[in-house]
Amino acid sequence: MSLAGMRDEAELRGHRRTYVGAMSGRVMNEIKRMGVRNPVFMLDEIDKVGQDFRGDPASVLLEILDPEQNSHFIDHYLDVPFDLSGVMFVATANVVERLPEPLLDRLEVINFAGYTENEKKNIAFRYLIPRQIRDHGLAGMGLEFTPEAVGKIIREYTQEAGLRNLEREIATVCRKSARICLQAQENSGPIKVEPALVESLLGPRKFTHETAESESRIGVTTGLVWTEIGGEIIFVEATFMKGSQQLILTGSLGAVLRESAQTALSYIRSHAAEFGLDPDFFREIDIHIHIPAGAIPKDGPSAGVTIVLALLSLLAGRPARQDVAMTGELTLSGRILPVAGIREKILAAQRAGLKRVVFPKRNEVDTASLEKEVIEGLEIILGDNIPALAEVVLVPQTNS
Repeated sequence: MSLAGMRDEAELRGHRRTYVGAMSGRVMNEIKRMGVRNPVFMLDEIDKVGQDFRGDPASVLLEILDPEQNSHFIDHYLDVPFDLSGVMFVATANVVERLPEPLLDRLEVINFAGYTENEKKNIAFRYLIPRQIRDHGLAGMGLEFTPEAVGKIIREYTQEAGLRNLEREIATVCRKSARICLQAQENSGPIKVEPALVESLLGPRKFTHETAESESRIGVTTGLVWTEIGGEIIFVEATFMKGSQQLILTGSLGAVLRESAQTALSYIRSHAAEFGLDPDFFREIDIHIHIPAGAIPKDGPSAGVTIVLALLSLLAGRPARQDVAMTGELTLSGRILPVAGIREKILAAQRAGLKRVVFPKRNEVDTASLEKEVIEGLEIILGDNIPALAEVVLVPQTNS
């Protein structure tokens, strides 16, 4: 049962009989259709429920999903209590943050991580490609996808945690390959879909992912972020100029991210002697922090460690290693708090060609439970204080 766009609570609870065209709600209708009182209900896209003058369906869901209340659920049309406690409700949502807190409290949240590139390739070769070849009438015509071609489609033509767009692009390749397959059949030869053919059929690449910097630079650190479409890497750039103690923040930053930058600067100012800095370094300068891709809104606390190390790199004159990425929330006292999306962030680091990733010490449980395939080729460093991480991320000073 899809809840996307539902705005009338009567669709769930039913209409009162005084209305013209009154009928029972979808919950009772489906139970009647199934003929059992303990079915499994799939509530699809529960985070897309809306509300208007006709009521709030999310409020009805509070009663439907609460085991303390749904044993006496009353449909307005039937007007008699019905026991829903035997029904198993399974809901799906893309962004659980959109759900009202009381409703979310009645649900047990199970997060499904995105697929790795190897998993996408395996699913494509075992299921998606055979299905699209069959659906487009190309069975027996010798159309074969190479692993390199599928990898190109995944990296350059899709940007998602799932597989919907991957299957769409594979279907496009199959449609556009029909004429080529017919010509190849006349010449009695199979056709292989290779990266060059993918580009000619799908056009220029649609998406680009950030890759590791080629050289270490002062004031530039690499961060890891988690989005709805998976993990990504970002670069935090810091510079200073003569001024009057201003902290300039650019890059379409949200309120939480701006607070993280202010916290990072305050931490460094209060611990300047510990890092070998002049305690009055901020007296006659302005500091500018920028996160590129300014058209994309950014927010969240997990960039705190990345920002503080960019500032340390700038003020100490020590380049930040280009092969190290980091994530973690910074407190004013210098503690590093855990963050979410560990698996997705590690996959982003792998894709970008990084060698080491830095996570908060309190995320050790999350990193220990990852599959070997996910962390292959990466060194995971766990830290709980900034001075120790500075020695890992920043290039050592040379005495000349």
